[in-house]
Amino acid sequence: MNREIVFFHGGGSKEDYEADQKLVDSLVTKLGPGTAVHYPYLPNDGTPDLGRRRQIGQEIAKIGDGVILAAHSLGASMLLAYLSENTGEKSISGIFLLATPFWDGDEDWVEPFKLLPDFAARLDTQVPLFFYHCRDDEEVPLAQFDIYKQQLPWATFRQLETGGHQFLHGLGVVAADIRALQSR
Repeated sequence: MNREIVFFHGGGSKEDYEADQKLVDSLVTKLGPGTAVHYPYLPNDGTPDLGRRRQIGQEIAKIGDGVILAAHSLGASMLLAYLSENTGEKSISGIFLLATPFWDGDEDWVEPFKLLPDFAARLDTQVPLFFYHCRDDEEVPLAQFDIYKQQLPWATFRQLETGGHQFLHGLGVVAADIRALQSR
């Protein structure tokens, strides 16, 4: 079965993009033939909030209906922000978020990254939503994964024992969830 996936990387540097290429390669390998993964580079354009959201919207607009969206770290939090702040013109088959930070605090630099207070109510509960987090992630604390569990009880949460922030054991569990979603 043909699958069209857009994967958004974490961070905003070329190094972040290259580091997350391993995640994309793992996903492609685990899903096998019939999978088209679009992996756009989203550079830091100096406006971390609206800039990244705008870039994500532009990339989603390029893809047909039934797209699968996946993202890692900053890309995952910005994808979630984009989806909760914009009415979808495309049908989305599923959303797969890895090591997603939950931005909070009163610092000025955090404000552009925060979700709207009612973000959970703005998401389409009919679109399958998956979160993945490794217990040994040293960049995004597991407590942030737990916040999403509280805010989005209808989503599916997968906690992995090891793999760190970069999911060093690959994305087999994500690929399995995508295959299961496609077979419904």
